[in-house]
Amino acid sequence: MKKKIIIAPSLLAADFSKLKEEIQEVEKYGAEYLHLDVMDGSFVPNISFGAPVISAIRKHSNLVFDVHLMIENPERFIKDFVDVGADIITIHAEATKHLNRAIQLVKSYGKKVGISLNPSTPVEFIKHDLKNVDMILIMTVNPGFGGQAFIGDMIEKIKKLRALDKNIDIEVDGGINAETGRMVKEAGANILVAGSYIFSGDYKKKIDSLK
Repeated sequence: MKKKIIIAPSLLAADFSKLKEEIQEVEKYGAEYLHLDVMDGSFVPNISFGAPVISAIRKHSNLVFDVHLMIENPERFIKDFVDVGADIITIHAEATKHLNRAIQLVKSYGKKVGISLNPSTPVEFIKHDLKNVDMILIMTVNPGFGGQAFIGDMIEKIKKLRALDKNIDIEVDGGINAETGRMVKEAGANILVAGSYIFSGDYKKKIDSLK
């Protein structure tokens, strides 16, 4: 059975002077997840926001909070993000020496867990962890900055992952618009993260174009 398509606007591209309004707008027009990129300036060459911002917006939204930890040794902060209302916590396979331990820690709090793969990390790297997680996030750009161009080679990577597991949620993040969104859906992805594309205006039209 074909998996439901879920749209996850990336907060990083929103207007931070009016986050409450931005979040409520995308929720009104059909988004189901809110993608929250947490960057530490070490694992990726940028710093975004952390638990205090997520805590502040949690009370203004019923969206699924999809927290993407782009941080070294994420085990140190998992409880912090659980405490502020994360529904899904995604860890980079490249960011921890003890991936299975980090996965089990998220699960111990009753939260869904995802693994993210950078463009150069092969699907085989996490093959034995597929049964332990709810979602795999395929980065279709190099993580750390918004507005980058989609890396076309990731289509084959999505196809390979879908062939390995017919049921797991496959999320994609980076350079997603109407055209690339169609491509990743055809390859087997079912959760689409889009930042600049959605928050550049006409939220309803943009979200509808990705479904």
